[in-house]
Amino acid sequence: MIVQRRAVSAVLAATALLLTAGCSSSDGDPSEEDGGASSATTTARSSPSGPASEETPPAKGSVKVLRTVATGLDSPWGLAPLPGGDLLVSSRDDATITRVSEKNGGKTELGEVPGVSASGEGGLLGIALSPDYASDHMIYAYYTSASDNRIVRMLYDEKKPAGEQLGAPDTVFRGIPKGVIHNGGRIAFGPDRMLYAGTGESGDTGLSQDKDSLGGKILRMTPDGEPAPGNPFPDSPVYSYGHRNVQGLAWDGKQRMFASEFGQDTWDELNAIKPGDNYGWPEAEGEGGGSGFHDPVTQWSTDEASPSGIAYAAGSVWMAGLRGERLWRIPLKGTETSADPQAFLEGEYGRLRTVAPAGGDKLWLVTSNTDGRGDAKGGDDRILELEVS
Repeated sequence: MIVQRRAVSAVLAATALLLTAGCSSSDGDPSEEDGGASSATTTARSSPSGPASEETPPAKGSVKVLRTVATGLDSPWGLAPLPGGDLLVSSRDDATITRVSEKNGGKTELGEVPGVSASGEGGLLGIALSPDYASDHMIYAYYTSASDNRIVRMLYDEKKPAGEQLGAPDTVFRGIPKGVIHNGGRIAFGPDRMLYAGTGESGDTGLSQDKDSLGGKILRMTPDGEPAPGNPFPDSPVYSYGHRNVQGLAWDGKQRMFASEFGQDTWDELNAIKPGDNYGWPEAEGEGGGSGFHDPVTQWSTDEASPSGIAYAAGSVWMAGLRGERLWRIPLKGTETSADPQAFLEGEYGRLRTVAPAGGDKLWLVTSNTDGRGDAKGGDDRILELEVS
């Protein structure tokens, strides 16, 4: 049964965009953020080039690390750029949100989010700014509680003392299945100003194909937590299903949606998300799952990726890899690859958790070496600024 908070919104969008694109893959059992059970070393596989009318980026790209913005972060997970350039970072295990100065890396703790129950892959996960942040100063957060995964929003008052700047959380959406594994956690507001959330099946694979469950889905809702107008299933927040554990959400310049998922034993995936489509889990992992399932844009062996966050920039999707310890560039023509995926920064900064647009050809990249799965680079976590092409 779908359980959620039915907050009444004063004004609902009269018309909602139906975004076309696709998704699939996962962030697995206790070994899956380390790449699942597979020991395969098969290289990335990609789909053919897309429509001729689409402009394509160069087959080969580049990544330049411009600087280290901040170091000494503890279990960083979500990232939300603020107007003006500073960054908000969530700590999965400490349940805190910290403001990082874009200029000098100085850190100011806003406060601790109450009610977070951090365990395994759960805790304080994705964060996002309200689409009306300039006027309402609301921060949205996805977190694991004692009973479920849920989404809350909190007022950010910069005038209050450090540590006391977060208002009491208002629960927008609740009832997402929780587990030691597969909690999903990425949230983002789309071009249509609706709130999207990637969820996991919490280790119960049957939930992914159950359209009445919130587990193993991409959800689409209003900022108040109601099923968004135009959703594919009546009176439901479910936007796509058959997912294992979605931890990356992004849109290209034509408002097409992409998502990343961890595979179980064989293939990690990048998917183009189409509303109402079935991405196959647990019946299919990777390409060729059969009729009725949406194949991924491209796929990787699980030890090469274990993907979490994604971002779109310079004509490509950029995907952070945990066990893979590398940043993948996936050049696109429409919703298909225009050339083979390309890996950067392999092993240089350890596990990579989150990547976010920084404007133009720039990206923010957050490492994940203090998440209990690795201690690369001395266990330090940092934010990097990248220039990409």
